[in-house]
Amino acid sequence: MDYSHIIGKKVKGTVDRALGTAHPRNPRMIYPINYGYVDGVFAGDGAEQDVYLFGTDKALKNFEGKVIAVWHRFDDVEDKWIVSLSGEDIAEEKILGDISFQEQFFYGKLYK
Repeated sequence: MDYSHIIGKKVKGTVDRALGTAHPRNPRMIYPINYGYVDGVFAGDGAEQDVYLFGTDKALKNFEGKVIAVWHRFDDVEDKWIVSLSGEDIAEEKILGDISFQEQFFYGKLYK
């Protein structure tokens, strides 16, 4: 997969599932990182592009950052973008560990 047109892109968006909040359909699933979407960019599911946000231990409402990786779900219609708030790279092991709370239920691969 070639994500060179996405990785490195600066994005802005909205956090709809802040760090420490429960998943709307599974209240036992608590978000260990901020999760949101890129304003005005639409994904394969027809909704705005979802992102996992790295670089803070505080709950956010909005964000600006740089796409540093893409989690491709082979068994879904939408990829998840990995956004670094500082623009700095994040270790693959850290990304995979922090998104596993949700991505453990999907078959996917991280592209950097």
